[in-house]
Amino acid sequence: MTVDVLNSIPHEQWQDFVKSHPQGNIFHTPEMLEVWRETKGFFPQVWAAMDDEGIAALWIPVHISLSDGLLKKLTTRTVVFGGALCREGQSGSQALSELLSQYKRSAGMASLFTEVRNVSEPNGLLPVLAESGFRYEEHLNYLINLQGPVEAVFNRIGSRTRQHIRKGIKRNKVRIEEIHERDKVTDCYRLLEKTYGRANVPLPDISLFHSALDRLAPANMVRFALAFVEDEPAAVSVELLYKDTVYGWYGGVDRRFMSSVPNELLMWNVLEWGCKNGYRVYDFGGAGKPDEKYGVRDFKAKFGGELVGFGRNIWVAKPALFAASKFAYSILRRILYKT
Repeated sequence: MTVDVLNSIPHEQWQDFVKSHPQGNIFHTPEMLEVWRETKGFFPQVWAAMDDEGIAALWIPVHISLSDGLLKKLTTRTVVFGGALCREGQSGSQALSELLSQYKRSAGMASLFTEVRNVSEPNGLLPVLAESGFRYEEHLNYLINLQGPVEAVFNRIGSRTRQHIRKGIKRNKVRIEEIHERDKVTDCYRLLEKTYGRANVPLPDISLFHSALDRLAPANMVRFALAFVEDEPAAVSVELLYKDTVYGWYGGVDRRFMSSVPNELLMWNVLEWGCKNGYRVYDFGGAGKPDEKYGVRDFKAKFGGELVGFGRNIWVAKPALFAASKFAYSILRRILYKT
């Protein structure tokens, strides 16, 4: 079998491959690559292994830099947000193996490590990833079943959270609206800045969200929702939409309004909307490592989802520099993102 590894493929062929593949997700799509391409500090690529039958394997790495200048080499990582995608069977595995071999020869110059975030069960891919030097790490997530009547989705939520939602609806202090205008994206972003700043976690530039609105909204592939308390933005939730899945992407809350439970009300709004619009699953977008405390996991656990562990795979291109980069990263994110 002859395999050609390319960095450019026709969009229609690319879209068809992802759409028809059972594990194809929004992070594999050309639309998402264009969103990342228009984001400051993001440098996406497409890698495709092609044979006589068409696309046999697909890989969308995104190089992400937190800083320019001298620190760039120590603060640039590569994330494969949707995981690897390949045709079932031996031909797909062989194609992915060849793709990864060529990718590693190139990627070591661009970043210190590559992290593969598995969005679905990766069992068939794990042997190929392991043979290619990608170490498996456990990582959790919650998936919520949106099928059936709205009442069934609501009843799967924890009893205390259901009580909070009922009280919040009855008090009628929280107003939720979908966002379709660029100026309102700024309100969303301010809330995200507060939330990510408190956690000392880097938040992408606002250009990511502008690009998502411009590129994805016309295709009904993104939903921005903003909760207001007394006309002040109190909570935000941004979801990606693809096939039968709603993907939790970014969320934030202003702690001044916690007594009005805008976060719980907004989350229920998202789940209710997904159920009514025919989506099958809500993907919470990660719940941390099983052996580490993670406050966000506690919030996500309240909504009645199934705890899954698809994990992540890591390949370190430069081990010595990688150790130094962990220290540089921790210092830089405190400087840049603490508010």
